[in-house]
Amino acid sequence: MSVRQGFLALLSERPMHGYQLRQEFERRTGGTWPLNIGQAYTTLGRLHRDGLVEPLPGEAVSDDAARPAEVFRLTDAGRAAATSWWGTPVPRGRAERDELAMKVALAVTAPGVDVAVVVQEQRAETMRALRALTRAKREIDAAAEPARALVVDAQIFAAEAEARWLDHVEAAESARGARNTEPRNVKEGGAR
Repeated sequence: MSVRQGFLALLSERPMHGYQLRQEFERRTGGTWPLNIGQAYTTLGRLHRDGLVEPLPGEAVSDDAARPAEVFRLTDAGRAAATSWWGTPVPRGRAERDELAMKVALAVTAPGVDVAVVVQEQRAETMRALRALTRAKREIDAAAEPARALVVDAQIFAAEAEARWLDHVEAAESARGARNTEPRNVKEGGAR
Protein backbone atom coordinates (compact mmCIF):
# COMPACT_ATOMS: atom_id res chain seq x y z
CA MET A 1 0.00 0.00 0.00
CA SER A 2 1.16 3.48 -0.67
CA VAL A 3 0.38 6.57 1.36
CA ARG A 4 -1.40 7.82 -1.75
CA GLN A 5 -3.85 4.89 -1.76
CA GLY A 6 -4.30 5.17 1.99
CA PHE A 7 -5.23 8.84 1.69
CA LEU A 8 -7.73 8.09 -1.08
CA ALA A 9 -9.31 5.42 1.12
CA LEU A 10 -9.54 7.80 4.08
CA LEU A 11 -10.94 10.64 1.99
CA SER A 12 -13.62 8.29 0.65
CA GLU A 13 -15.07 8.40 4.19
CA ARG A 14 -15.06 12.18 4.70
CA PRO A 15 -13.22 15.36 3.71
CA MET A 16 -10.04 16.11 5.71
CA HIS A 17 -6.99 18.34 5.72
CA GLY A 18 -3.40 17.10 5.66
CA TYR A 19 -2.85 16.94 9.40
CA GLN A 20 -6.08 15.00 9.91
CA LEU A 21 -5.09 12.59 7.13
CA ARG A 22 -1.69 12.04 8.75
CA GLN A 23 -3.23 11.36 12.15
CA GLU A 24 -5.92 9.08 10.79
CA PHE A 25 -3.45 7.18 8.57
CA GLU A 26 -1.17 6.48 11.54
CA ARG A 27 -4.09 5.53 13.76
CA ARG A 28 -5.65 3.21 11.20
CA THR A 29 -2.35 1.47 10.41
CA GLY A 30 -1.84 0.75 14.08
CA GLY A 31 0.92 3.34 14.44
CA THR A 32 3.26 1.10 12.44
CA TRP A 33 3.66 3.48 9.50
CA PRO A 34 4.53 6.92 10.87
CA LEU A 35 4.36 9.84 8.45
CA ASN A 36 5.94 13.20 8.79
CA ILE A 37 3.66 16.12 8.08
CA GLY A 38 5.66 17.11 5.00
CA GLN A 39 5.04 13.69 3.46
CA ALA A 40 1.33 14.04 4.17
CA TYR A 41 1.07 17.44 2.49
CA THR A 42 3.28 16.37 -0.43
CA THR A 43 1.04 13.36 -1.04
CA LEU A 44 -2.06 15.52 -0.81
CA GLY A 45 -0.53 17.99 -3.26
CA ARG A 46 0.15 15.21 -5.76
CA LEU A 47 -3.38 13.87 -5.40
CA HIS A 48 -4.66 17.39 -6.12
CA ARG A 49 -2.32 17.79 -9.09
CA ASP A 50 -3.55 14.45 -10.47
CA GLY A 51 -7.20 15.51 -10.18
CA LEU A 52 -8.09 12.92 -7.53
CA VAL A 53 -8.87 15.40 -4.74
CA GLU A 54 -10.04 18.98 -4.60
CA PRO A 55 -10.24 21.59 -1.85
CA LEU A 56 -13.65 22.25 -0.39
CA PRO A 57 -14.57 25.81 -1.36
CA GLY A 58 -14.35 28.22 1.56
CA GLU A 59 -13.51 25.51 4.09
CA ALA A 60 -10.14 26.09 5.67
CA VAL A 61 -9.33 25.27 9.25
CA SER A 62 -6.36 26.15 11.42
CA ASP A 63 -3.85 23.35 11.73
CA ASP A 64 -1.11 23.05 14.34
CA ALA A 65 0.96 25.72 12.60
CA ALA A 66 -1.91 28.22 13.14
CA ARG A 67 -2.31 28.79 9.43
CA PRO A 68 -5.30 27.95 7.30
CA ALA A 69 -5.28 24.37 6.07
CA GLU A 70 -7.39 23.43 3.10
CA VAL A 71 -9.89 20.66 3.60
CA PHE A 72 -9.92 18.20 0.68
CA ARG A 73 -12.50 15.83 -0.72
CA LEU A 74 -12.34 13.21 -3.42
CA THR A 75 -13.24 14.07 -6.97
CA ASP A 76 -15.19 11.54 -9.03
CA ALA A 77 -11.86 10.27 -10.39
CA GLY A 78 -10.52 9.98 -6.84
CA ARG A 79 -13.57 8.04 -5.70
CA ALA A 80 -13.18 5.69 -8.69
CA ALA A 81 -9.47 5.21 -7.85
CA ALA A 82 -10.26 4.38 -4.21
CA THR A 83 -13.00 1.94 -5.23
CA SER A 84 -10.67 0.32 -7.75
CA TRP A 85 -7.94 -0.06 -5.11
CA TRP A 86 -10.28 -1.83 -2.68
CA GLY A 87 -11.21 -4.30 -5.42
CA THR A 88 -7.68 -4.96 -6.68
CA PRO A 89 -5.57 -7.64 -4.98
CA VAL A 90 -2.08 -6.72 -3.83
CA PRO A 91 0.38 -8.22 -6.36
CA ARG A 92 2.63 -10.97 -5.04
CA GLY A 93 5.59 -12.62 -6.66
CA ARG A 94 6.93 -9.59 -8.42
CA ALA A 95 10.35 -8.26 -7.61
CA GLU A 96 10.14 -6.38 -4.34
CA ARG A 97 12.75 -4.07 -2.94
CA ASP A 98 13.51 -6.33 -0.01
CA GLU A 99 16.78 -5.10 1.44
CA LEU A 100 17.47 -8.33 3.31
CA ALA A 101 16.92 -10.54 0.25
CA MET A 102 19.21 -8.28 -1.80
CA LYS A 103 21.86 -8.24 0.94
CA VAL A 104 21.91 -12.03 1.21
CA ALA A 105 21.87 -12.46 -2.57
CA LEU A 106 24.92 -10.22 -2.82
CA ALA A 107 26.60 -11.92 0.15
CA VAL A 108 26.41 -15.41 -1.38
CA THR A 109 28.13 -14.16 -4.52
CA ALA A 110 30.65 -11.75 -2.99
CA PRO A 111 34.15 -13.07 -2.37
CA GLY A 112 35.29 -12.91 1.23
CA VAL A 113 31.84 -12.45 2.79
CA ASP A 114 31.03 -14.96 5.52
CA VAL A 115 27.39 -15.67 4.72
CA ALA A 116 26.98 -17.61 7.97
CA VAL A 117 27.85 -14.50 9.96
CA VAL A 118 25.46 -12.36 7.89
CA VAL A 119 22.67 -14.90 8.51
CA GLN A 120 23.46 -15.24 12.24
CA GLU A 121 23.47 -11.47 12.77
CA GLN A 122 20.19 -11.10 10.90
CA ARG A 123 18.60 -14.00 12.76
CA ALA A 124 19.52 -12.36 16.09
CA GLU A 125 17.87 -9.11 14.94
CA THR A 126 14.82 -10.92 13.55
CA MET A 127 14.33 -12.81 16.82
CA ARG A 128 14.74 -9.59 18.84
CA ALA A 129 12.06 -7.96 16.70
CA LEU A 130 9.81 -11.01 17.00
CA ARG A 131 10.07 -10.94 20.80
CA ALA A 132 9.25 -7.19 20.83
CA LEU A 133 6.27 -7.72 18.53
CA THR A 134 5.00 -10.59 20.66
CA ARG A 135 5.20 -8.37 23.76
CA ALA A 136 3.38 -5.59 21.90
CA LYS A 137 0.68 -8.04 20.79
CA ARG A 138 0.00 -9.03 24.41
CA GLU A 139 -0.58 -5.37 25.29
CA ILE A 140 -3.13 -4.76 22.53
CA ASP A 141 -6.83 -5.00 23.22
CA ALA A 142 -7.88 -6.48 19.87
CA ALA A 143 -11.51 -5.54 20.45
CA ALA A 144 -10.62 -1.87 21.03
CA GLU A 145 -7.80 -1.66 18.45
CA PRO A 146 -8.57 -4.18 15.70
CA ALA A 147 -6.46 -2.41 13.04
CA ARG A 148 -3.40 -2.26 15.26
CA ALA A 149 -3.85 -5.92 16.27
CA LEU A 150 -4.03 -7.03 12.65
CA VAL A 151 -0.99 -5.01 11.63
CA VAL A 152 1.07 -6.41 14.51
CA ASP A 153 -0.12 -9.93 13.58
CA ALA A 154 1.11 -9.34 10.03
CA GLN A 155 4.48 -8.16 11.35
CA ILE A 156 4.76 -11.23 13.59
CA PHE A 157 3.96 -13.56 10.69
CA ALA A 158 6.49 -11.73 8.48
CA ALA A 159 9.21 -12.03 11.15
CA GLU A 160 8.44 -15.75 11.55
CA ALA A 161 8.64 -16.21 7.78
CA GLU A 162 11.93 -14.29 7.70
CA ALA A 163 13.37 -16.58 10.39
CA ARG A 164 12.34 -19.64 8.34
CA TRP A 165 13.89 -18.12 5.22
CA LEU A 166 17.14 -17.49 7.10
CA ASP A 167 17.13 -21.17 8.13
CA HIS A 168 16.69 -22.05 4.46
CA VAL A 169 19.58 -19.78 3.42
CA GLU A 170 21.80 -21.33 6.06
CA ALA A 171 20.92 -24.89 4.94
CA ALA A 172 21.41 -24.02 1.25
CA GLU A 173 24.78 -22.42 1.95
CA SER A 174 25.83 -25.39 4.05
CA ALA A 175 24.88 -27.77 1.24
CA ARG A 176 26.66 -25.60 -1.33
CA GLY A 177 29.77 -25.52 0.84
CA ALA A 178 29.68 -29.31 1.23
CA ARG A 179 29.40 -29.74 -2.55
CA ASN A 180 32.37 -27.46 -3.10
CA THR A 181 34.59 -29.38 -0.66
CA GLU A 182 33.73 -32.97 -1.72
CA PRO A 183 36.65 -34.89 -3.19
CA ARG A 184 36.41 -35.19 -6.94
CA ASN A 185 36.73 -38.46 -8.74
CA VAL A 186 39.59 -38.49 -11.14
CA LYS A 187 39.35 -40.59 -14.27
CA GLU A 188 41.13 -43.94 -14.38
CA GLY A 189 44.77 -43.89 -13.50
CA GLY A 190 44.59 -40.64 -11.54
CA ALA A 191 44.93 -39.94 -7.85
CA ARG A 192 42.03 -39.22 -5.67
